Amino acid sequence: MKITKVQTTFVEVPADEPLANGPQDKGATRKLIGVKISTDQGVQGISIAFFGAGITPALKSAIDSLGALAIGRDPLCIEAIHAKFREAALHAGPGGIFTLASSAIDIALWDIKGKAFGKPVSELLGGYRKTVPTYASGALMRNFPLKHVVKASETLVKKGFRQMKTQLALPGDTNPPMEVERIKLIREAIGDKIDLMCDINQRWDVRQAISIGKQVEQYHLFWLEDVTTADDYPGLARVAAALDTPVAGGEYVYGTVPFRHMMEARSVDIPMIDLMRSCGITGFMKIAAMAEAFNLPVVSHLIPEIQVHTIAAIPNGLTVEYMPWTFRCYKEFPQPKNGVLTVPSKPGLGLEFDPKVVKFK
Repeated sequence: MKITKVQTTFVEVPADEPLANGPQDKGATRKLIGVKISTDQGVQGISIAFFGAGITPALKSAIDSLGALAIGRDPLCIEAIHAKFREAALHAGPGGIFTLASSAIDIALWDIKGKAFGKPVSELLGGYRKTVPTYASGALMRNFPLKHVVKASETLVKKGFRQMKTQLALPGDTNPPMEVERIKLIREAIGDKIDLMCDINQRWDVRQAISIGKQVEQYHLFWLEDVTTADDYPGLARVAAALDTPVAGGEYVYGTVPFRHMMEARSVDIPMIDLMRSCGITGFMKIAAMAEAFNLPVVSHLIPEIQVHTIAAIPNGLTVEYMPWTFRCYKEFPQPKNGVLTVPSKPGLGLEFDPKVVKFK
């Protein structure tokens, strides 16, 4: 089998909050890139890319450039293709657009591999289980009014979610009592049996993370996420050592090596792996194995339609972030039931682009 074509296309979907009908800016959109890889045996693999922000055209161009290097190669030899990419982009890696672009291609290659062998990707990766816990994400954002957040948290419970994530480091004129009060009201709304996570998005310094983190310990958070600057490994380690609440992090770092630094420094209790920044499914599996050696669970970041495969494949996969921002791209999208996602049984990723949304020329 040989790769014959790598296609990309711009995709724009509404920037809404579909889980609890959250407030949104009228006309706001999310800019994605659709990727399709074709072979001489008629097998095709798909994926999406993002994080390009204002330079999304540059990300598309990078995927096109790397894709051209993959033409004529065996799509099943994924590590060999990665080696070709690294050689060609020696002075452009290992982070940034190079990693985003190679990740997008990697995911599509795994889709091809699953289809070629007639197996879901999760089974090729290890097949540890067929269902995984999932948590609602994106419905309890820091910029949403508190009244809406409390009501939305109740809505998520009614929908069957057993886990959900909110945010602190509130915008505007905030202070520690306001931060603590927000967690208190959400916990009261959902009860003690629901796992509640909280994302800081790197907005606190180490002192704030320890101080406010200790004040919210009484509300039994499942984890505090990205409490301070992502590459401040000593600072993160100080927070992790000071709090009883587990510290999660990793979505902002690129490739496998930073995760080694994080784990060696005991910076996080729960590594969070982003497929776009980790070098795709291939990178995910390397990081997850490293985490297992450190006796740590791992969790996913975004794109649950793909991460359901990775978390289900491994023994130390904890939960899948269910933030369905990309669901409009596909004809069918994995749906949680009672807080659980079932791995698609179709070969590959089990996904098919909706041609009305993802349009290739």
